[in-house]
Amino acid sequence: MSGEHTRAVHTPAHPVPAQTPIGLPIYRSAIFRFADAQEYADVLARRRPGYSYAREANPTCDAFAQGVAALEGAAHGVPFSSGQAATVAAVLTACKAGDHVVAPHEAYGGTYGFLNGMARGLGIDTTFVDPHDLEAVAAAIRPETRLVWGETLANPTMGVTDLPAMAAIAHDAGALFVVDSTFASPVVCRPAEHGADVVMHSATKYISGHSDVIAGVLVADDVDLAERLRLTSVVLGQTLGPDDAWIAHRGLATLPLRVERHCRSAAQVAAALEGHPRLSRVDHPSLTSSRDHDLASKLFRDGLFGGVVTVHVTGGRAAGQAFCDGLRIITNATSLGGAHSVVSHVASTTHRQLDAAALAAARLDEGSVRISIGLEDADDIIADCLQSLDALPSP
Repeated sequence: MSGEHTRAVHTPAHPVPAQTPIGLPIYRSAIFRFADAQEYADVLARRRPGYSYAREANPTCDAFAQGVAALEGAAHGVPFSSGQAATVAAVLTACKAGDHVVAPHEAYGGTYGFLNGMARGLGIDTTFVDPHDLEAVAAAIRPETRLVWGETLANPTMGVTDLPAMAAIAHDAGALFVVDSTFASPVVCRPAEHGADVVMHSATKYISGHSDVIAGVLVADDVDLAERLRLTSVVLGQTLGPDDAWIAHRGLATLPLRVERHCRSAAQVAAALEGHPRLSRVDHPSLTSSRDHDLASKLFRDGLFGGVVTVHVTGGRAAGQAFCDGLRIITNATSLGGAHSVVSHVASTTHRQLDAAALAAARLDEGSVRISIGLEDADDIIADCLQSLDALPSP
């Protein structure tokens, strides 16, 4: 190669280290080179393993998804550009026009908005039910039900789903049981061990753990189901980028350490706030007063009950927002599961898609506030909450 431009493009081959790197390499390449045309065709047709085009698959992204699958005790992981992308893919993989979904009233606002909006526009109907009323769940099943959706811990009421019972209802109907386990993480609960066919995580939250990346993942044991999920991702262009995958993968090593601290601190905060005169209710399954305490104690690992505490401030929207604004350490910010404690006024932010009736059905009101407990000292978080509550004017 004598031409300057040719030599500039065709630089010497990348060095392959004799030793395996401990850190995950970032494969910032949209395309991959093949030995010959037949290998190219075989990889595209998935007759042999390999990579062709990063919208189809990327080694860094696959390493991240397989890492989550390993923590969940599942065989296969599929990476997505966000948790919402993963949710949409799970629904559209299971359902087509004319099919039916059963989902909880307490579903995350983005999930509720998709099922109640765009999915209906595509001809996919959804019945929303109280997941604690298993008779109502079973009664909602139709011949065309293809998917039952659950949340290990409800966003934001921290309600606990009876995973084995819900799985039995779904499977008796020939439907898939898909569980959003974002609020739990694999450290608190592994839904696949309790009958879930697919487990979804918004890896933006606890899995990445530092509020610096958007990512999602679906895990499944069944190879054919995992392949269908992957194909949906490819068709819809829901690809996770390799740099984002690397950031999310980095969080896996410290996930157990971080989640345990989140959970222990959240239990302390919930206990300290319960009974405060400006709160009508405190939601956290560590509380023995919680309707889900016994169920959570059976399903969850090592006495961990999640890192979010939701409080219901008396006095409506103005009081709930005033509580948020009076905090000094805890920050008004979206998302959760990061190092910083953050707070969201539920009705105007995370669940803005819900009208008054839908809020009530989800056990929420205009004064509901979600607190994601960070890695600060629990005593400081408690003191911040108490000073803001105590400063609220009398209702």
